[in-house]
This record gives sequence, C-alpha cells and structure tokens, in this order.
Amino acid sequence: MVLNEIDSKQFRDMVRVATHRIGKNAEFVNSLNVFPVPDGDTGTNMNLTIESGAKAVSENPSTSVGDLTESLAKGMLMGARGNSGVITSQLFRGFYKATQGMKTLTAQELANAFSNGVATAYKAVMKPVEGTILTVARVAAQEGANKANDTDDVTEVMQAVVEGAKKALKSTPDLLPVLKQVGVVDSGGQGLLFIYEGFLEGILGENFADQYQPDENEMDEMINAMHHQSSVQSQLATQDIKNGYCTEIMVDLNADVPNKKKFDLEEFRKHLSGLGDSLLAVSDGEIAKVHVHTEHPGDVFQYGSQFGQLGKIKIDNMRIQHESIVDQDKEQQEAVDFAVIAVASGNGIRKLFESEGVNRIISGGQTMNPSTQDFIDAIKKSGAKKALLLPNNGNIIMAAKQAAEVSDIPVGIVPTKTISQGLTAMLSFDPVASVDENVEAMSDELDTMVSGEVTQATRDTEIDNVEIHKDDYLGIVDGSIKVDNADLIKTTTEMIEKMLDDDSEIITIIYGRDASEDEAQQVVEALEANHDDLEFEIHDGGQPVYCFLVSVE
Repeated sequence: MVLNEIDSKQFRDMVRVATHRIGKNAEFVNSLNVFPVPDGDTGTNMNLTIESGAKAVSENPSTSVGDLTESLAKGMLMGARGNSGVITSQLFRGFYKATQGMKTLTAQELANAFSNGVATAYKAVMKPVEGTILTVARVAAQEGANKANDTDDVTEVMQAVVEGAKKALKSTPDLLPVLKQVGVVDSGGQGLLFIYEGFLEGILGENFADQYQPDENEMDEMINAMHHQSSVQSQLATQDIKNGYCTEIMVDLNADVPNKKKFDLEEFRKHLSGLGDSLLAVSDGEIAKVHVHTEHPGDVFQYGSQFGQLGKIKIDNMRIQHESIVDQDKEQQEAVDFAVIAVASGNGIRKLFESEGVNRIISGGQTMNPSTQDFIDAIKKSGAKKALLLPNNGNIIMAAKQAAEVSDIPVGIVPTKTISQGLTAMLSFDPVASVDENVEAMSDELDTMVSGEVTQATRDTEIDNVEIHKDDYLGIVDGSIKVDNADLIKTTTEMIEKMLDDDSEIITIIYGRDASEDEAQQVVEALEANHDDLEFEIHDGGQPVYCFLVSVE
C-alpha cells in the first residue's frame, strides 16, 4: 500500500522506534571505537542525545509534524553529548528547519528535510571529514532525494535513505584509513544507520518482540519502600543538603560492555556509598537500580557502566527543589564576574582545578560526556557576566561550542583535549582580561606542553605500526598511541621518554584510581636515573579510566 504522507502519529512512532533501536545497539556502536581504550562512547552519546529529543516530542501534544520536529531538534540540541551527539543534533536541526509549519510530510518533503539536515551539519563542523557520520548522512539523503523524484511513496523514500546509509557505511573504511587499519566501520555512521532503520520500522509499524522492557514497577516499589523507610524525604526538609543531586540509574547487567566487571551487590553498594549519601541499591540479578544523593552524578554513571548498559537515568537538583530564599541569596553572593568552568572527574583533579581558579566543575570526561544543557546550566548557575569553558576532552569540545552559541553572556572555549592541557591553560588565565584575550593566551599556553595518558587496552589491534594486546597498558601522547607494554611502570616511563626534548623542565604526574602514589614514585625514580635536570610533581587525581595523566613543560 502506498503511503503518501507522514502524520504526527506516524512521526511519533518513528522517533520512538529509532530511540529504541539506537538504545538497544548503543554498546555495539561503542565497540566500533577506533582506539582500543575504554572511551567507546559514540553509541551512548547518540542514544542520550536522541532520548532527550524523544522526551521533548512526547511532551508536545501537537498534531502537526512541524511542531514535533521542532521539539525533537530542540530536545536533541540541549541533550547533545560528544561530537557524534552534536552532529546528530545538527542533522535534525536542519530537518526541523525544512519542515516548519507542515502538518504532514510528503515523500518529497521528507527527502528535502534529510538534505537540509546534511547541509546544516556540514556547516556546523569546521573541518568536515569524509568517512564519518557526515558521509553516511550525505549519501543517505542523496539516495532519498533520488527516490523522491520517482515516487510519491514515503515508505520507498525512507527505504532508499536506509539503503544509502548502509552503502555509505560500508565505504567508510575506504575513505578513512584508520578505520581500514583497525577493521571497523565508522561508529557515528553506524549509529545514524540504526536511527534511520528505526524511522523506517516506525513507518512500517513493525512490532518489536525483542524490545528491552525491564519490569520497572517492582524495582520502583522496592526503591520507594526503602526510600520511605530511611526517612529520606524528612531529612531533605530539615537538614542542609550536602549532596545536591538526587541521582537514579538502571543498569542492564546482562548487556555486554568493554572491560565488564563481575557484579556483586555488596561491593556495588560499598563503592557507591563513597560517592554520596541516602544510598539505595537493589538488584534482581538482571537489573540493578540505584538511588543516591551525590555532588557528582557523572561518577555514579561511570561506575555503573562498568557492570552493564545504563538504561534509565534520572537527575534532580534537590537544592533547586528544597533550598530556601536564604540559600538562593547566598549563591548570588558567591557569583563571580568571570567564571571558568571545567569538565573533570576525580576529587583530586577537581581540587587541582579549583586551586588554579576554576569556579565550577562539570562532572564528566572520557566515558560520560556532558551535554550542551550541562554546560548551559553551569554557565547560568555561575551568575557570571562572562565565562570560559575548558572541555578537557576532544569529544566534548563541540557540545561546549554549541552551549556558547546559545548562551546569554559572552562565552569562550579553550580547546583543551586533556586534563593536563586544562590545568596548563589555567596558568595564563587573567580575570581582568576579555574573553577573547583569555582564549588566545590560554590556547597559546598549550603549545608549551606535551600531554600524555596511560590506560589499558580493551582489545587486540594494531594502530600506527604499534601492536596492541588486550589488557596491556597504552602510552598515549597528544592523542597518538606510542607505547604498548604489559608493565604499567615501563609503559609510563617509556611514554614520558618519548615526550621529552631539550627544553623539557617540569614533569607532572597525576595518578588515578587504578594506580598508586608508590607507582608514580617508581616512574619518577626510573626517569631520574637518566635525567637529573628535571623537576617532578606528583598529585592524586582520583580519575577513572587513566592510571596516569602526564604533562611535560
């Protein structure tokens, strides 16, 4: 049967099914990460981005497709995480711009919307690279446009879009050598294909027998019962709130994730208790559900994701809900004229940034990228007249830029790609200078240092002639893997040796959760044997993922 147009009900189905499809396959998309390190977050970022858009659509009662595409685009804009999420949000921003005011969508209008999305996304990326999600989106849109010239059937156009995406995805290794070297297709392109397949299945009205539907009611009842038994509500009404975010996560313990850890409920509770208070954690063996009051929700997400796939995520700011006018006045008094906002994870790293003049920390990093909305909220909460953002991760820069574009105050981005770069950049911060002057000075500071990171490999592979073995330690210098070794101390020492030149003076080593001060000292002693003219600093960062973060200046 020919389908001549998409109405609001069908569009809602498209969004719902697409959200399910990318969510169900997020870990597979994550596994396509080129670098064999625990940061394969493309699927997670795209899932969270479209979930934000889907929520906005579900809250809009309109029967106009144009109104719903606007909600989808705005929701995705605010929820965009990571480069993949930001690009996806831009695809649907263009999609919305092409469908404004439309009650329904014809085949030609649908094709035009996809094409306009591609144009918008390409403009949003400063240096578009082929062999990525952009290529998949472009070829898919072109195939849809070609089909729309031959048919009025919306289903056929959407099928052409999907086939175009599949064809383009297969070609990504030929366009991007690093993909061919590792033997994978582009992860962002794969995620987009899942979204487009979901759109098609939504149009066809297919029923998903395999849809993941954990029984939340029983888990919610357990949480609520424990919540009341612990008198959490009365505590919130009568005590100062030390941990301001009521955080809930659901973990699918059956899902496969990189470096998955064995789940033990008591150990799980023990670790989470150190991240906050009012902890409630329950499990039926397949699903774990957590409720905790914490200052750092990102740390909860990062820990939970080690045991399975994160499902439902919920954060409520209890200070906004419960603090009095006096507390609000106090926050106003603490507002600064010029705010510096940094992304970081680990109590030690937070303290280092604060000691250098950072006003606000957004919890997040390698395995949990903050959204555009997270940056916007931090900017507003600072009460500042101008602000600087330190993303401290290459995959977070685009979300930061997107937040700066919609901010009500002047906001500058210092393009820091590592924690070490962020700390070094702060050496040139001048609260009296303008936003642009600070961005220039702090960016120039990055040229004076080399950044290194040590983590463990998640799989066997070979990159840039470096043979990599699963669980070995990797030494990464300015984004390139330089060392692979089964010994942590040898890996770190050899990596730092590769970072040194005749002008090197100071080496700063920040050890994380999976390393110790003693191991950091062993690295220093090994280097001092050959370099008696270097100064060393050791700090406890407490960061996840990276055993050591190193800067050489």
